[in-house]
Amino acid sequence: MGRYTGPKGRVNRRLGALVFEDAGATRALDQRNLPPGMSQRRRKASNYGLALIEKQKIKFYYGLRERQLRRYFDKARRIKGNTGEALLILCEQRLDNVVCRAGFAQTRPQARQGIVHSHFQLNGVTVNKPSIWVKPGDVITVRNRPNLKKLYGELVESGRPGCAWITLDKKALAANVVTAPTFEDVSLPVDVGQVVALISR
Repeated sequence: MGRYTGPKGRVNRRLGALVFEDAGATRALDQRNLPPGMSQRRRKASNYGLALIEKQKIKFYYGLRERQLRRYFDKARRIKGNTGEALLILCEQRLDNVVCRAGFAQTRPQARQGIVHSHFQLNGVTVNKPSIWVKPGDVITVRNRPNLKKLYGELVESGRPGCAWITLDKKALAANVVTAPTFEDVSLPVDVGQVVALISR
């Protein structure tokens, strides 16, 4: 799956979860909590179908391709502890997710776009790869350009609430990753055990 550019409200309705968080997609799920299409009844899915839905939640939520997700899974499997929890923690440490969770963007696709356009610096170095893994002690800043300072200053003031493992200096527009995220910090409602079982087949 490449980067998804289709109707986001349909994805939310198909998966029955708030995967895309922008206003239109949220409104679509609130108004019609049924899958899109002619049928008005949600058919009972098989065990494979249920697991596939859970996997698609992770892929759409974090903007991952299949190969990326499997690469993360292979890395998570080598980490001591619960593989599913380690997988989601690795996803949380992606740069685009951290930019979004810090409050620089309202959604992950918006954060991804800003990173690709080189709007941010990681530890003083301009970056353009949303998939970079961020570690405790890393500092993310907005590049020192008046138009970017104005844009992200407004987003920070009206943005989403922050999280415990990231501190944000609104005046300097700098986000400091204090600690690594834990499984409790993951905001996506997903049965990751089914995903692990599916990928392990």
